[in-house]
Amino acid sequence: MCGICGEFRFEQGRPDLAAVGRMTEALKRRGPDHEGIWVDGPVAFGQRRLAVIDLSSAANQPMVDPELALSLVFNGTLYNYPELRQELISVGYHFFSHGDTEVLLKAYHRWGEACVGRFHGVFAFAIWDIVNQKLFLARDRLGIKPLYWTAGKEYLRFASSTQALLVAGHVDTKIDPVSLHFLFTLHAVVPAPRTLLTGVRKVPPAHTLTTDASGNTSERCYWTLHSVTVVLSEQEWAEKIYNSLLQAVRKRLTIADVPVGVLLSGGLDSSLLVALLSEAGVQPVRTFSIGFEGTPEESGSEFEYSDLVVKRFQTRHQRILLSNREVLPRLPETMAQMSEPMFAQDAVAFYLLAEKVSREVKVVQSGQGADEVFGGYFWYPRMASEEGAFVERFRKHYFDRDHIEYLEMISPDFHSPDWTSEYIAGRLEEPGAYAFMDQVFRLDATTLIVDDPVKRVDNMTMAWGLEARVPFLDHTLVELAASMPTALKIGSGGKHILKNIARGRLPETVIDRPKGYFPVPALKYVRGEFFEFVHDLLCSRVCRERGLYSRKYVDYLLAAREPQLTRIQGNKLWHLAALELWLQVNLDQAVSS
Repeated sequence: MCGICGEFRFEQGRPDLAAVGRMTEALKRRGPDHEGIWVDGPVAFGQRRLAVIDLSSAANQPMVDPELALSLVFNGTLYNYPELRQELISVGYHFFSHGDTEVLLKAYHRWGEACVGRFHGVFAFAIWDIVNQKLFLARDRLGIKPLYWTAGKEYLRFASSTQALLVAGHVDTKIDPVSLHFLFTLHAVVPAPRTLLTGVRKVPPAHTLTTDASGNTSERCYWTLHSVTVVLSEQEWAEKIYNSLLQAVRKRLTIADVPVGVLLSGGLDSSLLVALLSEAGVQPVRTFSIGFEGTPEESGSEFEYSDLVVKRFQTRHQRILLSNREVLPRLPETMAQMSEPMFAQDAVAFYLLAEKVSREVKVVQSGQGADEVFGGYFWYPRMASEEGAFVERFRKHYFDRDHIEYLEMISPDFHSPDWTSEYIAGRLEEPGAYAFMDQVFRLDATTLIVDDPVKRVDNMTMAWGLEARVPFLDHTLVELAASMPTALKIGSGGKHILKNIARGRLPETVIDRPKGYFPVPALKYVRGEFFEFVHDLLCSRVCRERGLYSRKYVDYLLAAREPQLTRIQGNKLWHLAALELWLQVNLDQAVSS
């Protein structure tokens, strides 16, 4: 995994090397092992490398193949690169390195833009075609690796983070009103290609962008997720899902030249990964858990469950416990590592956990995606039991706030139509999924998950040069799950089929426990020092002058005796504070410097 960036100047202009240098430096934390900058005519590439496959200098980037007249910067991992390498060798290609980067480069030469359909893995990359003077950008099917871009009349720039684009300069940082509506309705999800900032866009998952020397840009979707139910017995489904998941876990274990650990929350998903790694012969599995100070309403750790897994599999375990006093001062730096604002309380948990884990290993497996793909959240059965228009069934159980409340919350300067309902209605009606819940799961896997748990885990782990691999989001497993009956997902209180697979492998207490996560109760209930922090932030001069929120709404939340929670249990006060903090850390400080 790495951080990548670059600039393409149109009409044979010369790239701004100082800007590319600043972008590359801004990505340093994503790739602490090597820095490289390469220039060819109108193009300059920058890259920061986290060496995981082929640790030699031969795999450094930007990678140039003079014989093929191609150059590449690549962030990600191709889990099928050994097979692709052999196929390419069989038709006459020769290699100077042993990793997946050169395989990707030669695959593009062999199959052109269609190469992305052959890749099994996670990726965001840019290829410069020296002969045809063409820039090709691509992002993996499920958007696990980020790829942002901005364009002016004379150039296109791309990078692994918004912050890298901002330091390059000349980015329109006005807030996009459509994205703002998404942000406060879909729990901080802003579907691609938009971002909160008008001048920054992101390549959608499963898409490519091609730009020529005149600045003409074309976009192509190369994969879609279809959901057509296949009739099998429950046992047959369990066997299929188990075999696919086991293969996904093994690929993410063996395709690495460094040790691989597991982020163990104590929930079903990460515990099942430990069990499968043990079955794959890993002894001992290295596991890491984090816990926080609790509140009267909720415990801040799940050690009672993770300890059972540690004991069952005799893992090499590290338990990390943090007090609220250790968490609060770290919030600004956590926000500085978010490419886009995030509201989830466990973002800081992943950030602080990754800090510790990165001192021990470079790669971890994590359970993200299981809830969205296999129906683990409480709102799925509620949606399924409703009747009526699809968008209303979805809105009633998922939207953080309805449009009327949004208008009460936001300044009149940002009032808008109900963009989110219009967008969700359109997505739920797309062909390829017929039943309502199939449409919901497809929307989750291809869109909502990309900008919530996936982006969160990537940003927070890569901030410490730690690669997080997510077996539950292997695209072949996601495709298989999409054809599975809804009852096998939402039954048994959620993730029925995974619980079936876990029987006999995990302690029953772990399987049948209430749904958990990396809890940070202080951010869910916003009490004590956290309330003081949020109060000062939202009442600050800069927040008032920004004029984003209705002061009446802010005062109402600050005065409320009980936490005001969204339908999916997010704290509305924290949502407002999180966005303001992100803007102050990433925009205001950049302007003042």
